[in-house]
Amino acid sequence: MTNFNGKLFNKETSLISIYNRGLNYGDALFETMRYSAGKIIFWEDHYFRLMASMRMLRMEIPMNFTMEFLQEEVQKIVKDDENALRIKIIIYRKEGGKYNPTSREIEYLITKETLKEDHYLLDVSSYEIELYKDFAVSSGLLSGLKTTNKLINVLGSIFAEENHYQNCLLLNESKNVVEALNANVFLVFGKTIVTPPLTDGCLNGILRKKLIGILKADPDYEMVERSVSPFELQKADEIFLTNVITGIRPVTKYRKKEFITETSEKMIHKLNMLRLLG
Repeated sequence: MTNFNGKLFNKETSLISIYNRGLNYGDALFETMRYSAGKIIFWEDHYFRLMASMRMLRMEIPMNFTMEFLQEEVQKIVKDDENALRIKIIIYRKEGGKYNPTSREIEYLITKETLKEDHYLLDVSSYEIELYKDFAVSSGLLSGLKTTNKLINVLGSIFAEENHYQNCLLLNESKNVVEALNANVFLVFGKTIVTPPLTDGCLNGILRKKLIGILKADPDYEMVERSVSPFELQKADEIFLTNVITGIRPVTKYRKKEFITETSEKMIHKLNMLRLLG
């Protein structure tokens, strides 16, 4: 089931015009959310990130685009579905114009996919990563938006599959580590945990924000946001990746270095407690 501008359609129904601006120019953004126990997890954070992204892209935000309105639009496709769900909202400018749009008004599409688990589970099976160096992420806040311009992530995913890696880390033009293909990245050095800053070009991830808050409140750890050199990767005790769908995914191997998962195991429990509150 798909919600297209407030109307429900079967997912097989063709809804997108050949002149769609998201299709033609990447003039679109999206928000991916986890739905369980009758609610969107961390919904307030998702909503405000979505509004901030729309403002940055100079989209015209409808007056009725309140938190309550979008929740109701999600509920239209959720209905009595008792499964945990992956909800995706895609927002794009109305068609018209070339690079310069003729309208700032928007349209939206909401879809759902079933998830296997209601809560976050920690998978500690083999998970090897490598650097993807063919193309670089641009540093700056624009790269932190969830737009439909994700060619580097697509090409990096193909590279990872062809070379039998489970994921890759992306670099910016300064050769600093930015993020994984589908997640933010955290490095553990003893009791110090490091993650790249938004200004380096990493995604402004919801789970990144939540985990930073958890770690800053934990007296056992020092949480630091700073640039990360690729040379630091093999010096870390742990590396783990985060996104709102998977939760925390420990990296087990990078080149010749194998990593422990101690901090990941501690954080997944705190994250699940926060999930129930959020």
